[in-house]
Amino acid sequence: MKKFKSILALAIFGTSLLGADARNVGPIVSDQSTTTNTVYGPVQGYRDGSIYTFKGIPYAKAERFMPPQKPDTHTEVVKHRTYGPKAPQTQLNQTTIWQGNSQSDNDFGFQFVLEPMDENDCLVLNVWTPGLNDGKKRPVFVWFHGGGFHTGSGHDMPCYEGRALAEKGDIVVVTVNHRLNTLGYFDMSKLGGQYSESANLGMQDLVKSLEWVNENIANFGGDPESVTIGGQSGGGGKVSTVMMMPAAKGLFKRAIVQSGSFASQPENIYGELYARALLNELGLKEDDREGLKAVPYEKLVEAANKSTRTVNMTLEKQGVKVPRTMGPVLDGKHIVGPGFENGAPEVSAEVPMMIGWNFNEFDFLNGKEDTMFRDGAIRQASNKAKQGKADVYLYMFNWKPEGNSLGACHGMELPFMFNNIELQPEMTGATKEAYELADKMSSAWIAFIRNGNPNTKGLPTWEPYNDNTSPTMIFDNKCIIRKK
Repeated sequence: MKKFKSILALAIFGTSLLGADARNVGPIVSDQSTTTNTVYGPVQGYRDGSIYTFKGIPYAKAERFMPPQKPDTHTEVVKHRTYGPKAPQTQLNQTTIWQGNSQSDNDFGFQFVLEPMDENDCLVLNVWTPGLNDGKKRPVFVWFHGGGFHTGSGHDMPCYEGRALAEKGDIVVVTVNHRLNTLGYFDMSKLGGQYSESANLGMQDLVKSLEWVNENIANFGGDPESVTIGGQSGGGGKVSTVMMMPAAKGLFKRAIVQSGSFASQPENIYGELYARALLNELGLKEDDREGLKAVPYEKLVEAANKSTRTVNMTLEKQGVKVPRTMGPVLDGKHIVGPGFENGAPEVSAEVPMMIGWNFNEFDFLNGKEDTMFRDGAIRQASNKAKQGKADVYLYMFNWKPEGNSLGACHGMELPFMFNNIELQPEMTGATKEAYELADKMSSAWIAFIRNGNPNTKGLPTWEPYNDNTSPTMIFDNKCIIRKK
């Protein structure tokens, strides 16, 4: 009977049975003792052993192609015990699993989570914390998910669960969902008027999530003055971009970029052409905001892709080389230069960074080194170090699992730094060596989240990066420092 109650509780509250059993976390409780206040109203989560968990808390609301606003207020206690929906998206990296087609080792290893999508309710975040309303000021780690700027969520991989890291480090972990692809990055601002603030909406969402953390995290046992932002792949690109946003200044103190060192964002010189082409494709007038809101998401994406191709072809015929990607652009207000291409953003000059890449990334099938993110990581670290106002630490992840062909592929470091080996055994093999490395890596991440320096017991001395010796931590069964 006791085992049945445990399984039932885990099913209700969305906690991984495997992870809970492996850690022997004890009973799950959800009552008045797991309730706290936000500036928008009281919320109730649940306690998973020693960790309080809140899922799907709205941090903002937004209409289509409009900037995010503060969420609605409420006086009654709202329960947040299951993950909220993610932003609408095409399931690029998960299609083979969900359509029942042939599965690759990559699909099997990563175990992507099937989640509901909802345009109107996707601006949510999740919180894991060792304490509520206790007056303690724990460091806070805010995680931006990968998937480029097109797909993903704060929980589309099992290892994104923040429980283990919060418990081990006595820190608060927050993961965030935000608008993506056409809804998050199709820039309508060049039309002016009602659309004047529509640039970089997905990035504006992330700033709004940091504002929520700043306003509310103290009641969750966190310190709003000690926030680290981190992300992998597209999430790393989001971290780098947030470092270029004046509105985010002061909302975070440290930054971690994992396999996502995007050097710069383009200027959207032809934004008006793209915006007008989209409206023309949809047969809408400029001031028909209600009509634009009523277009089904799938039709909107199809029209955006078609109109973008049309504009690109026109510009190419004029001799203009225009790489159009659905992502952040330099708009001069929300995102300003310089990026990390030829320097480092002045607005975040005093923010320490940890930057790295994985040895194989996307070339894991051939077992070769993939320099796609390596060169960007080194350039970003070099430019940040030359700025001379904050330390930067460089790493390479080189560990390879036994029994599958993933190698040190793109994302393989995630279960290690989140200390969640048992939540993705298909990926890591859950071997003794994997657990040992996860202990070291998660300790390094916790140390950096706590004080901006990743040095920790069990690792060789990790010096800040400089161009003369290029000290780089190599994470493997034996961790070493590589220098020039």
